[in-house]
Amino acid sequence: MSSLIDPPESADGRIPPADGTPLVAGQSPIGGGKGTALGAAISLSPSRRAWLRFKRNRLGYWSLIAFCALVLLSLGAELVSSDRPLVVRYEGQTYFPMAKDYPETTFGGDFVTPTDYLDPYIKERITAGDNWALYTVNPYGPNTLNYFAKEPNPSAPSRDNWLGTDDRGRDLLAQLLYGFRVSVLFALALTFTGVLLGMVAGAIQGFFGGKTDLAFQRFIEIWGSMPELYLLIIFSAVLAPSISLLLVLLSLFGWMGLSDYVRAEFLRNRQLDYVKAARALGVGNRQIIWRHILPNSLTPVVTFLPFRMSAAILALTSLDFLGLGVPPGTPSLGELLSQGKNSIDAWWISLSTFAVLVTTLLLLTFMGDALRDALDPRKASK
Repeated sequence: MSSLIDPPESADGRIPPADGTPLVAGQSPIGGGKGTALGAAISLSPSRRAWLRFKRNRLGYWSLIAFCALVLLSLGAELVSSDRPLVVRYEGQTYFPMAKDYPETTFGGDFVTPTDYLDPYIKERITAGDNWALYTVNPYGPNTLNYFAKEPNPSAPSRDNWLGTDDRGRDLLAQLLYGFRVSVLFALALTFTGVLLGMVAGAIQGFFGGKTDLAFQRFIEIWGSMPELYLLIIFSAVLAPSISLLLVLLSLFGWMGLSDYVRAEFLRNRQLDYVKAARALGVGNRQIIWRHILPNSLTPVVTFLPFRMSAAILALTSLDFLGLGVPPGTPSLGELLSQGKNSIDAWWISLSTFAVLVTTLLLLTFMGDALRDALDPRKASK
């Protein structure tokens, strides 16, 4: 009698559809095939759901695409802007000037000196008859001085120099391309060291608490009150300027902001049940920090990254503007801004550098806003 009232069940306890169609593995008994899509949606990992929410923010997503494209372009700057041809075919021989220095006599010159491929005579020699040379899109390097330029320096944008030249005669487009690469790589290195130091300091404070937390807080208060700019001026006067020295000095002060966020996350998470259960099972403090609390405390760290990169780029640009940044001769956005200030009539220097700097910071800001919204737990169900 019960078989007439109760619907039959399959071997695994699921109720098949009323039409007698057997259940397929993974199929929901309610709604037929729709349950498969629902199950797939439910089974998405948190990182996958965060990425989908990030992609829904079109401004942040396309800012990420544009920023990555600019970084890749700058990493291959030698293939885009260089005063040496990529390949030269001269009198039946193939030469690769980017990989090796060739004397001028190799191409019919008079002197045993490195070849100046912008020399009209050399250009004529390597392109006459069956000879040919494949130049980059912009035939100037970051420190190339064109001794055969037609205009005095700084020169306005022209067909030879698309964005003009600076006060030393260097091509502005090449300066911006290589300067952007230096700024981004420096910002990545400074962000990595700052995040690493901040995570370690914040994790120790938040996990152990008590006197350890109190001692770290007093140290941070004292260390944060140090005059960072004055220290940079002193070290720049005593030691030879270098990018590594600048990275070390800025890293000593760039970790304190993030450590507060990590500390707060650890103070909150160490009181949760899964941490108490791990301790009851005899798991050591190191494993609890690394495998349990840290993965659940990375949200402020990841959200912090784009804004930290923006701050690092601004810091390097400001120090270069003051003459306390990278060594002389290194392509720098801050040095170009300083040149623009000193050469008011050369408007193209300030305008081009300002456009590159603002575009970079805007892309990072849009990425940071989208990343913050994607990792916001209040928007996880949207």
